[in-house]
Amino acid sequence: MPMQPRHVDAVCEIENDSFSVPWSRESIVGDYVNNARSAYFVALDEEDLVVGYASVWHVVNEGHIINVAVDRRHRRRGAGSLLIERLVSFAAEKEMIGLTLEVRVGNREAMGLYHKYGFAVEGLRKNYYSDTGEDAVIMWKRLPAPQTNQG
Repeated sequence: MPMQPRHVDAVCEIENDSFSVPWSRESIVGDYVNNARSAYFVALDEEDLVVGYASVWHVVNEGHIINVAVDRRHRRRGAGSLLIERLVSFAAEKEMIGLTLEVRVGNREAMGLYHKYGFAVEGLRKNYYSDTGEDAVIMWKRLPAPQTNQG
């Protein structure tokens, strides 16, 4: 579901727990509130608590996935898959040509999830991550061209 203001605290907790260089609360809120190109989605559990989130920027005709993170206590239960499926459907709704993202070269689990949803490796960004100097794999999922009615 689309992120609501009431979800911000949980999203920030998941962000801080998931990334070695997390976005600050101010950056997340600023992007969510002030960036017309951004979209945030959350995965909720049966108690309506946030267990994961994803963010994407809609830039011209493509989507750049900014972050996908799941609370470590809820990993391997389908929340990541739900979030990726939501990003793909959002991209299709917005008639994007595809989705792209960077992922740490050592994050095999995330790459496996992206591969499952049709993302393919298309490049490498050397020394991309400032905390470790680790390379980033560039992945793309191309989407079918929107159907047009000709009649």
